[in-house]
Amino acid sequence: MAERLGLPDRLRWAAPADYAGAAVEALVATERVLASAIEAAIGACYLHYGYEQTADAVVEAFAPEIEEALQRPADFKSALQEHLARRGELVAYTVVGEEGPPHERTFEVAAVVNSSEVARGFGRSKKEAEQAAAEAALEAFAAS
Repeated sequence: MAERLGLPDRLRWAAPADYAGAAVEALVATERVLASAIEAAIGACYLHYGYEQTADAVVEAFAPEIEEALQRPADFKSALQEHLARRGELVAYTVVGEEGPPHERTFEVAAVVNSSEVARGFGRSKKEAEQAAAEAALEAFAAS
């Protein structure tokens, strides 16, 4: 987003004269700096133009990212696995229930960590139920 809006060039232009060269280049190449600058610009627009105009502009500006997120929803199983790996733990998924005729089957899956069930999820396939269980597990860990 920052690159599309030309933010690095604008930051270079706005840098004080005595703060140039490698330091400026390092800053404009830092994702966190660019994200903070985008956030600040959105906040300034909100204060100056109000919610409606700013929201419309943000949705338009982030359209490619929004479309990508809609096309490729988050992989909750990978996110949970990464979260647990930092703690040295593993997750296992167990089908705990199946309902309905073969053409309309619904699965219930439990996410199990250290022999304890941490969450359950439902879905029309085992994979979908595992994703739902992983999402619920992530929410449970975030709440604790």
